[in-house]
Amino acid sequence: MSKKVIIVGGVAGGASAAARLRRLDEDAQIIMFERDSYISFANCGLPYYIGDRIKDRSKLLVQTPEAMYKRFNIDIRIHSEVTGINPATKTVTVRSQERGEYEETYDAVILSPGAKPIRPNLPGIDNPKILSLRNIADTDRIKQRVTEDRISSAIVIGGGFIGVEMAENLRELGLAVTLIEGGPQILAPFDPEMAGVLAKELEDRGVNLLVSQSVQGFADQSDLIGVQTSAGVTLSAEMVILAIGVAPDTAFLRGSGIELTPKGHIVVNDRLETSQSGIYAAGDAIEIRDYVNGNKVAVPLAGPANKQGRIAADNVCGLGTTYKGALGTSIIKVFGMTGAATGNNEKTLQRLGKPYHVTYVHPNSHASYYPGATPLTIKLLFDEEGTVLGAQAVGFDGVDKRIDDIATTIRFRGTVTDLTELELAYAPPYSSAKDPVNMAGYTAENVLTGRTAVFVPKDLEARDAQTTVLVDVRSEIEHVNGHIPDSLNIPVDELRSRLSELDPAKEIWVYCQVGLRGYTATRILQQKGIRVRNLTGGYKTYQMAKYRPGQRQVQGGSDGAVSTAATALNNIAARETAATSASPMPEPAELRADSELDACGLCCPGPLIQVKQAMDGLGKGQILRVTASDPGFYEDVQAWATMSKNSMLKVGKRDDGIIEAYLSKGAGTQSSSPSRPTVQAETPEGTSMVVFSGDLDKAIASFIIANGAAASGKKVTMFFTFWGLNVIRKPEKVDVPKSFIGKMFGAMMPRGSRKLSLSKMNMMGMGAKMIRGVMKQGNIASLEELMQSALAQGVELVACQMSMDVMGIKREELIDGVKIGGVGYYLGKADQSGINLFI
Repeated sequence: MSKKVIIVGGVAGGASAAARLRRLDEDAQIIMFERDSYISFANCGLPYYIGDRIKDRSKLLVQTPEAMYKRFNIDIRIHSEVTGINPATKTVTVRSQERGEYEETYDAVILSPGAKPIRPNLPGIDNPKILSLRNIADTDRIKQRVTEDRISSAIVIGGGFIGVEMAENLRELGLAVTLIEGGPQILAPFDPEMAGVLAKELEDRGVNLLVSQSVQGFADQSDLIGVQTSAGVTLSAEMVILAIGVAPDTAFLRGSGIELTPKGHIVVNDRLETSQSGIYAAGDAIEIRDYVNGNKVAVPLAGPANKQGRIAADNVCGLGTTYKGALGTSIIKVFGMTGAATGNNEKTLQRLGKPYHVTYVHPNSHASYYPGATPLTIKLLFDEEGTVLGAQAVGFDGVDKRIDDIATTIRFRGTVTDLTELELAYAPPYSSAKDPVNMAGYTAENVLTGRTAVFVPKDLEARDAQTTVLVDVRSEIEHVNGHIPDSLNIPVDELRSRLSELDPAKEIWVYCQVGLRGYTATRILQQKGIRVRNLTGGYKTYQMAKYRPGQRQVQGGSDGAVSTAATALNNIAARETAATSASPMPEPAELRADSELDACGLCCPGPLIQVKQAMDGLGKGQILRVTASDPGFYEDVQAWATMSKNSMLKVGKRDDGIIEAYLSKGAGTQSSSPSRPTVQAETPEGTSMVVFSGDLDKAIASFIIANGAAASGKKVTMFFTFWGLNVIRKPEKVDVPKSFIGKMFGAMMPRGSRKLSLSKMNMMGMGAKMIRGVMKQGNIASLEELMQSALAQGVELVACQMSMDVMGIKREELIDGVKIGGVGYYLGKADQSGINLFI
């Protein structure tokens, strides 16, 4: 007697179960109920059809009811919704558009109801301008709005995969797009610093990104809809896409005796059978096991759903196939960039209290000497035994195959040593002899074997400057172009000859650009008997960790010695350029390069050094076109152009991640877009001064000049070093830990501006009092009033970090409004100043 099997729902889980059933049992009676019109469609492709990447709508339809019937002899009933199941009578209740409500008997059931978009109960939620994306009908509605109705703006709510994909595709259609995410980051499967790289790509392409903001309600505004956020602002657009997540579509199972989780997911065993015999389930609606940590989770992804549908069919046919759990391997395209993840992330491991190690590598996608190589970042998580727990990767090329390699290793409970031993396909156009996956394994193995101890950017927050020394082992040009605050620059090639500059009693924390030179430095120091740690992934990882979505990063302080107002303008201009066009940067017809430089495949400082050499060979006014694959080159080349008195005519990022810049020799102008007015730099308009002296009269003179310059519209920077630091100390004693020498300096030096003495005729303090009295009688502002006036006018007060360290002065002892910076920061400001004074 043939078996009668009912399948509830199509798409990934249901359709794959139906096809597998027929292949296993030619005589089974198979009925599939689908409440919509389409039983099997490419739901992951819907955003790309809306964005016009997929032109032909019919290509989204994987199987039609007619084709499914002809191929597999399956009774498919569309517009038929299963509204209940009765395991006692082995019947399902169906509400059909054609036949009304009726019951159907079964011998076995496979449930694949999927998940539905979450629609919160907020004021105005029923506005017809608010749309979700789940099926073909939703897709058609959104497509009509952006093509036939020709709307020009949209707000996407939710920074998950669907939300990001929709933001990307709408932006590529030319819409003004804002993406709102309630949490602090987009794309939850990634850790914050990795998600930040993808968030930056969204912002670079003109998507307005708001994080840590929840939606409070909606308001109709005639042709627009207003979105009220927790920040107290109302944003307006012509359409809202709701993509805040999904919930299992299992309400029809309540009261059936089938066990559900508190969130409504179907509980299944390892054969995907529910708590009711003969009823199986697959897809987004079920709770499964996390393959790495063994806990129960929900993984709403198409890959697992397809596999689960097949396994459920196997067990209906008595094969006893088991489902061992999901890794949650996922991937997303964000304009030209790709992000992928597998296994557990740091957030999960921390929540579960599981110990782990982490390493970062930033290799090229293939051999650097073969054209088109671009950097990618791999983050690897592993335990004390070396078992790989998870990985994430971002980049422009080769991300998918690297994460697939690591996912396969995790599936077989592999270790970091297995990663080092993987024999992967190599030829210069595709990889390197040491594949990036091998490199991730090598760095992890070095940690486990004790060849290196590492730290991560977050550890810098708790670093004790009294017991550690932070050393930048990169070249001087890299250090000047941006570094971690409070770091000493000793290039790795000079390290052996400069060991005397390091205190062997302290632990040395080293870093380079991506971690490799730092590792070399640790091996040198370790074998000299010095305790040392290396920043895994180097300065690049530090920059990733610093990035905050919604806040364009402008180098400043000790992080960027060449930070200037012009650099900030260029960053803003870059965003404005991105906001006006989402297409790749066009070849500007009005720019004709006199020389071409291909710096792709080179890591910092390679591209900058080559740019300098190329510019040195040009005549005044000649133009250099340079292409580079190092992501940091985008900011670096603009800063370098400003500092070197060359002109940045245009800079932009192509879809393949390549940065393209046009520079003019010695023109002394700055512009990140030909359409943007140039900023003249031949005559710098700033004023900078070094205040070395702690004398009252000299301090008064310096602040009089500063106020006068600020009043005339100039940007003023005052750099306080050595005895000049006393001018900006607080008058009250601040209880902070200090060394013995620091305490001695603190006791001997004047505390604040009111304790300063005169350079001449001080007369044990009487001279200073006389000067203050004369100034008061003459209605002349006091030093303290001049200082407040300067701050109010935007004068920048900067304390020299090196001098503070030498004299034992702590940040907490300085007046409010003072920045901490290094000599490089001052030089960057001085480079933009027409007046430079030393007082």
